[in-house]
Amino acid sequence: MTDNTEFGLTEVGQIAMSVQDLEAATAFYRDVLGMPFLFQAPGMSFFQCGRIRVMLGQPETPQSGNPSSIIYYRVEDVRPAYETLKARGVQFEHEPLLVHKTEDQELWMAFFRDPDRNLLALMSEVPLQTGA
Repeated sequence: MTDNTEFGLTEVGQIAMSVQDLEAATAFYRDVLGMPFLFQAPGMSFFQCGRIRVMLGQPETPQSGNPSSIIYYRVEDVRPAYETLKARGVQFEHEPLLVHKTEDQELWMAFFRDPDRNLLALMSEVPLQTGA
């Protein structure tokens, strides 16, 4: 038997999100969010987001509600990203908010939803300037 004490999950390879209208969701992620489109398979669309692949898929069985994980998209500066997506028609839950601050950085977030009401977020970790 091998020693598994060192094992730990360290990287996400793909995130799957359930969508009801694949065509509308594909257009939103590709055209509004600007994510690189990879390919489409029956009932699924795939996008690249950094090192992570995002799969949009229609559920195989009807489901009540639309349970989903929240995808947090890392951006350098949340304000211009927010303004760009807002100009493209994204409806945000609120303006960017400072959600946490340490002595060396601020964490900013802005939440929005895709056409299937999946919750998404922009996140920006901003280093604080230190006095010299």
